[in-house]
Amino acid sequence: MRIDQLDVVLRARSQWEAMELGTALVRRHAAAIWTPWLLLTAPVFALLNLGGWWLDAFWLPALLMWWLKPVFERIPLYVISRGAFGAVPGTADTLRAQWRWGVRALPGYLLWRRLGPARALLMPVDLLEGGDAAQRRLRRRVLGGAAYGHAALLTLVCWHFEVMLQVAGIALVFLFVPLDSLPESLRVAVSLIGSDTPAWVWLGFNLLAWAAMTLIGPFYSGAGFGLYLNRRTQLEAWDVEIAFRRLRARLAQAAPLVLVMVMGLAMLPLAAPVHAQDAAAQAPAAHDNHKAGGSQATAAATPAGVFGAAQVDTAGFRQAAARAYDDPQLGARHTVCRWERRDAEVEKPDSDWNFPGGSLFAAAARLLALVSEAALWILVGALLLALALTARWWLRGSGRRRRRGAESEVTAHALQLPDTLPPDILASARRLWQDGRPRHALALLYRASLDELAQRADIVLPPGSTEAQCLRASRRMPQDADRRLFARMVRTWQYAAYAGRLPSDAEFQALLDALRQQYGWAA
Repeated sequence: MRIDQLDVVLRARSQWEAMELGTALVRRHAAAIWTPWLLLTAPVFALLNLGGWWLDAFWLPALLMWWLKPVFERIPLYVISRGAFGAVPGTADTLRAQWRWGVRALPGYLLWRRLGPARALLMPVDLLEGGDAAQRRLRRRVLGGAAYGHAALLTLVCWHFEVMLQVAGIALVFLFVPLDSLPESLRVAVSLIGSDTPAWVWLGFNLLAWAAMTLIGPFYSGAGFGLYLNRRTQLEAWDVEIAFRRLRARLAQAAPLVLVMVMGLAMLPLAAPVHAQDAAAQAPAAHDNHKAGGSQATAAATPAGVFGAAQVDTAGFRQAAARAYDDPQLGARHTVCRWERRDAEVEKPDSDWNFPGGSLFAAAARLLALVSEAALWILVGALLLALALTARWWLRGSGRRRRRGAESEVTAHALQLPDTLPPDILASARRLWQDGRPRHALALLYRASLDELAQRADIVLPPGSTEAQCLRASRRMPQDADRRLFARMVRTWQYAAYAGRLPSDAEFQALLDALRQQYGWAA
């Protein structure tokens, strides 16, 4: 496997990050995955449902489509396993590969490993690595060791997603049923479930199951492939290997310069002066060496003969060796702890200052300890009784304080829009604002703006209309300035009524001036 060609960043990830990496690969190659998926699963779905209609057993196609999921899950695994290395296969190549790729491992995943909870993690071992049965079994055990629980949780979550999508599809049908006809429709739907269920109902259920599997299945395989990549990165140190390969590539680029430097260093001894030795002096030396024989060879074999007579033994080396032997992993001494049965208690010897009246003092001490313990328990019981008897007062007081603390200036009292409007709206609003009742002033202006909206848009607002409904109704006002001013009034009212944000005096006066100019209210 050419891991240097990987198109993803390899690093030691958590299992959750690894699953997210797999789903990201699925999203990146979405077109290359779902196109062959639909081209393969749609004909199989149609043929199985035709067979179920002929056999009058529509439950059989749903069961077979669910049972054949490992066959279909090879498609996303084939695409992302090659797309991760930068070679995204085409639709024709993917469909052509389904006839022969991983066929040897399919019987196991369709029979005894079909209900395995870690199928998404273990399937890449059989489909991508190959090898004999014993080797694949060992690889599955090693790769699934630390990620088996996460793979099982992934299977459970994806199964729940598919079920919820099917339930949501059924609920979507009833969203289009009018409220008056909903009870009758539900009664009819329940009556259709049974032995005489129509074929179109079974076909709808099967179609929802196929759609849910089509949407979730590739993400399930992709998340399992992400777990597989992460486990191989953790076990085989792929990220470290890639770092070394990149380092080797950088060194290969600088290899010519290093070679020139090495050759220059090698040529330095040739530039030194060379003195010829006297042949006459060498001959007696050679004759003496021949006579020395074995004694000379023995001397050369000793450390003194090899390294010279003067051997250096520094104090630093001895200290380093001593520290190495002090290491508990290298030293010969270690401590072993084990549980042993305790022996009978040995009688303590009498103290030197013991005297004849010692037993009397011991009895007095025990009596004092007993009385003190009883007094402490009585005190604790009295405190608990006092707390229980006064609970209704301090509990009620704390609740009242919490309610008062949570109560804000905006919600201190109930506020309702006025039913009738005064003749001088702006003057009344200004008077309320000056009297310290700003929310009442804004409520009056908002109520008057609603009447202005009904007149200018020629509509009748239903009772209890919300601010959003009033804003939608204001689109019918003929002038754009009227619509902007009404939206400003609604926004000011919402800030004051729900968020507790009151306008300043200048903003309130500006709002009054705008209402007077645009709506013609008397000052």
